[in-house]
Amino acid sequence: MKGTSLVYSSHDRSNWIHDHFIVQRALRGEDNKRILFLPMSETPQNNSELERQEFAWGNFRWFFSQYDRYGLEYLPFYWRSGLRGEDVDRLWHYLYTSEVVILGGGHSMTGLHRYKDLGERFNGERGLFGRILHERKARGLLTVGFSAGADQLCEHVFRATYDHWSDTKGFGLVRDTLCTLHHEPARNGDLWGAAQQFRNCRIFGLPNDAGLNVDWGMLPSGNLWQVYEFVVDTSWDDPSDSFHIKTRHGAKIEHFDPQGRHWSFGGGDHLVRIQSPDGRYDEAWMTSGGSLLNYWTRHPSRYSSISEILSTH
Repeated sequence: MKGTSLVYSSHDRSNWIHDHFIVQRALRGEDNKRILFLPMSETPQNNSELERQEFAWGNFRWFFSQYDRYGLEYLPFYWRSGLRGEDVDRLWHYLYTSEVVILGGGHSMTGLHRYKDLGERFNGERGLFGRILHERKARGLLTVGFSAGADQLCEHVFRATYDHWSDTKGFGLVRDTLCTLHHEPARNGDLWGAAQQFRNCRIFGLPNDAGLNVDWGMLPSGNLWQVYEFVVDTSWDDPSDSFHIKTRHGAKIEHFDPQGRHWSFGGGDHLVRIQSPDGRYDEAWMTSGGSLLNYWTRHPSRYSSISEILSTH
């Protein structure tokens, strides 16, 4: 599946996610083989705006450098209080054209404010950053959210479940979805609460190292479709990191539906959702161990494949 959004949680640069889904996608680029990394969610440290941003970039740069001989391009763009108009124009250019863009980790609200503020302050359009992300999606380019970045690419950052005063609206590239990052079963209650509160959204808990590869659009009938591919990565095998890699201990992607039923998705599972524009029709199906089930009834589906579901709606 060629997704347009990848949101994930990881402890380090696990190979399946970072090679297969990110680097190889960039190397297949038609216009360029560039990855743009945005560590703007990192907060100041030791009176330095750049210290944590540069450290975050270093955690990715070493992995990307292994692909220099294949022509991979990669660069960061740092937030600074002294950014000039020409700096931000360069950001918009790279944001629009890069084959892969990664929104990095840190603090979700810090990055969300900075991304929106740049458009408002330099271009008079608070939603400019998000608009460019959606234009990337329309052109089939991949936007990745790691940790805080994953939170930001969803419909709302997860803080919206308890903060009703701040601007918690995400960029909606993963539409009608909320997720927790670095998830552990002790937080399943948070997922259930979010599913009750945001009944139109799908709610997921992403452990280290796991993610959602997602795409959506409109069918010829006018119905909206959305497909999630569940990614569970067990490739990181440094024994010293064993505690942090929850997928190595059997963790799956946790999910609660609006009725409070719990489900766990493994790597390679899928969920497809079909909605009518007026919202009156809202149906979904999911795979489990190779079987295709109706999302609501959990009974085997009469459809044989996701492609058949899409073609008949």
